[in-house]
Amino acid sequence: MSDVEFVDQTLRDGQQSLWGMRMRAGMIAPVAEEIDQAGYRVVDLTASSLMEVVLRYCHEDPFEGLDLIRSLFPLTPLRSASRSNCIAKFGLTPVSLMELWVRTLVRHGIRSFWIYDCLYNMDAMEHLSRVAHGEGADVAAAVMFGVSPVHTDEWFAERVREMASWGSVSSIYVEDAPGILTPERARTLMPALVAAAGGLPLEMHCHNTTGLAPLNYVEALNAGVRILHTASEPLANGPSLPSIEATLENLRWLGYTSSIDSSRLPGIARHFHRVGEQEGYALGAPVEYQVFPYHHQLPGGMTGTLKAQLAEYQMESRLIEVLEEVVRVRAELGHPISATPFSQLMGIQAVLNVVTGDRYSIVPDEVIMYVYGHLGEPPAPLDGDVLDRIVSSPRGRELARFEPPQPSLPELRAQYGGSHLSDEELLLRYLVPEADIAAARAAGPLRRSYPTDVPPAVIALLKELATLTHTDYVHVTRPGFDFTARR
Repeated sequence: MSDVEFVDQTLRDGQQSLWGMRMRAGMIAPVAEEIDQAGYRVVDLTASSLMEVVLRYCHEDPFEGLDLIRSLFPLTPLRSASRSNCIAKFGLTPVSLMELWVRTLVRHGIRSFWIYDCLYNMDAMEHLSRVAHGEGADVAAAVMFGVSPVHTDEWFAERVREMASWGSVSSIYVEDAPGILTPERARTLMPALVAAAGGLPLEMHCHNTTGLAPLNYVEALNAGVRILHTASEPLANGPSLPSIEATLENLRWLGYTSSIDSSRLPGIARHFHRVGEQEGYALGAPVEYQVFPYHHQLPGGMTGTLKAQLAEYQMESRLIEVLEEVVRVRAELGHPISATPFSQLMGIQAVLNVVTGDRYSIVPDEVIMYVYGHLGEPPAPLDGDVLDRIVSSPRGRELARFEPPQPSLPELRAQYGGSHLSDEELLLRYLVPEADIAAARAAGPLRRSYPTDVPPAVIALLKELATLTHTDYVHVTRPGFDFTARR
């Protein structure tokens, strides 16, 4: 049988699904050479949301980190995700800034983009794909999968045929973010998409939320797909993707070959297992099959966010009620595909509906903008009663006159600090408040390595210290070890 290629998701979607996007450049550096020489087609590395998080919460300049990682990957192309019309936020980004975003990432070493839009604004997707292609980058146009009365096999196939006609796309990227594709549906969907692609290769990206992603990969292979997305074992499974280790074993028994150098995989896994252990991050593990995710359709990471939001109101016990509300909200809002930003918008609206006890009495601006069509055309008609309540609210009436602005780059520079701003500085100021940028710079130079030789006893001590709430100062000393912590 033919050779199967792999896209590595350890550094992007694996850590986005399990580590809250907290992976820093120094955590990657020690095993960069192993990943680079493992034989991947592409290494998916970053996205605007990851760059925002690493800047705000890890106090690290994401462009400096990107330059370091690029220098450590001479062989394998690095990839970034991009929505067609927005970076980081849930609303809309001016077209001029979207174009600058792509050009700046290419300048910092990104050689591949996957471009998506859950409402399939095809004009915006095509435009951004042409910008990236014009900069010399490969483009994977994304098919974001969801289940609804609207999203039939032919509905998806029509979008693939249009993407394939652009001339700026190198592959078609099929993503099941909620992990709700079944093998039975894959058996009809994937042949339809392969035929619609007209010879363009397809990439398969399935989250293992219900444990069925490996079976979906088998069905994709049967349909002719030869590019699979996986992650290293510590950052695979659960809300993440299948592991490279188990997938290679499945391929071996199915008679497929691969150019992956499997001798490099154990060292990569050991490193990230130790990083996760030291940082207290979740390590991926297979999950039992559940039916409920096929109804609420939320990606695994969003479920964790809902838990955190409910905890703010001391309402953790109402998670199931919120997830059931998500099912209702999604139908009322026209069945948008459940991935960024709509998984967040539907989740937030569901929390507000449950917490207030008065459905749609509070509606975020982004949901109102969606209702008015600013984010794209909903796949199906909105519930009439819900629509009336949203647009007749004071904020709904106010935003009825809103038109998304399209400032030029000079206007944006003036808005964010002046004409002296570099492209990178402008983008950072758009992503986060200036205080976060200042905090990152005050933290000092980029940490270019990550120690994984911390004794287990010290890890246990640090975890214990993290539970202390009334201690401002700790000093521990022993032969060859001295540790001080101040709150």
